[in-house]
Amino acid sequence: MKNSRYIIFNQNETKGQIEAAQSDMTQVEHTIANYFLNNEELTDFSSKRISALLYVSEATLSRFAKKCGFKGYREFIFAYEKDLKEEKNGTVSEKDISLFTKKVQSSYQKLLQENFKLLDENQIRRIAGLLNVSRRVFVYGMGSSGNVAEEFQLRFMRIGLDVTAVTDSQMIQMSAALVEERMLVIAISLSGTTREIVESIRIAKSRNAKVIFITANPAPETAARCDEVLRVAYLKNLDTGTKISPQFSILVMIDILYSYYFANDSYFKAQKYKETLSAIQGKHKGAMEDVKKGENPE
Repeated sequence: MKNSRYIIFNQNETKGQIEAAQSDMTQVEHTIANYFLNNEELTDFSSKRISALLYVSEATLSRFAKKCGFKGYREFIFAYEKDLKEEKNGTVSEKDISLFTKKVQSSYQKLLQENFKLLDENQIRRIAGLLNVSRRVFVYGMGSSGNVAEEFQLRFMRIGLDVTAVTDSQMIQMSAALVEERMLVIAISLSGTTREIVESIRIAKSRNAKVIFITANPAPETAARCDEVLRVAYLKNLDTGTKISPQFSILVMIDILYSYYFANDSYFKAQKYKETLSAIQGKHKGAMEDVKKGENPE
């Protein structure tokens, strides 16, 4: 039954928006949501009838519609009826791409604004200082946060930082158990609750390593173990129905940190960048010559 509902929501955008907004709803609003999610018939959806049917006020229906991303109940019902007709007919009309372009643009703008509200420039200076004095740096992340960890490694390694991204759950635990004083651990978890990441922070701190936690939602007990907690923005149900990368806010903070870190002692770091770039290009050139000679570049 759960799978069939998932298929329906894929075809019915309005129901998808209701489901996406449920985590922020009150108990009364959940009652309204369940009604519209389970309904499959076109009927009288007037606010007067639905409020009487569900024993809620018309004002509550309006608040519910706004939580689902609509201006009001009337706009919600217009979209709901349209999608319900398409769902019953087994057809889905092609959406206007410009509408989604505007939604994505708006989402990123809001996320950027929230991110810069959280930015603490003094903290960026302190973190850059930790990068400078640390003998080795380990960046832990899983899933999409693991992709961010690998991006961090790629960028900072090119300018001379001894940094390793660790993205496998078991390897994260083993790495944390081997870190030492004068080493730095950067743990990334947008939710702040990834069990392996939280545990790695505890282990690394017990080994006297410095720890930076990049997250949108640090639990107090985890934050207390960290030398720095770099807060990033995460807007729940932002433009519900539109999918954007939640890791975007972390990448923005890393861009700021990278720019500041590179600007200090820029000559040395620029030289390291040239050396790494030259090494990459040299390997590529050698491989191409081997191919021309008919040799295996491996």
